[in-house]
Amino acid sequence: MPPNPMVVSTKDNENAETKASAEPLDLGVRIRELRTERGWSLDEAAARTGLSRSSLYKIEKDKMSPTFDALRKLAEGFGIAVQQLLVAPGDRRAASRRSITRRNDKPRYETANYVYLPLAEDLAHKAILPFELIVRARSLDEFDDWDRHDTEDFVHVLSGTLVIYTEFYEPVTLQAGDSIYYDGRMGHACVSQGETDAVALWVSST
Repeated sequence: MPPNPMVVSTKDNENAETKASAEPLDLGVRIRELRTERGWSLDEAAARTGLSRSSLYKIEKDKMSPTFDALRKLAEGFGIAVQQLLVAPGDRRAASRRSITRRNDKPRYETANYVYLPLAEDLAHKAILPFELIVRARSLDEFDDWDRHDTEDFVHVLSGTLVIYTEFYEPVTLQAGDSIYYDGRMGHACVSQGETDAVALWVSST
């Protein structure tokens, strides 16, 4: 079979991937740059993000790794999306880019009710945000308020039993292999049912 002119050779793919790779982001430097751009003091940035001055200082100095909840607060405080927070300005990748996430190499961000394991985290400017989600919560009472975000979400249960509560619908119980697509602006919360934590593939639009 003749070679397809639209297919880039393996060597070319490897070269493009190498060129597309960026140095690991220094989150502390990134936050200081955002704060400096806005002319905010450490105290003002702490007030705007809802983090303590001490926590923000430690994150900037790389003395503490932020939880996913802290990353959300930082992004909201600076008025940007989480993925924009995690990418240095001007970082662009080749159109032929790809990303492979090995099961033992996933970053881990923990909150009281969830554990977030981002997938393809090395790629910037993604059209979707894929996560592996471990649901710890066992009751709706464990949530202070509904979770809301300006995205559309797709959740596919990988293991365990997941109950999804939404403010406009009756709770729905999902088993391994079941999935749900919903508007993230609608208040929602996920709860595990059973002795083990439910695990799901969660994909959000950006």
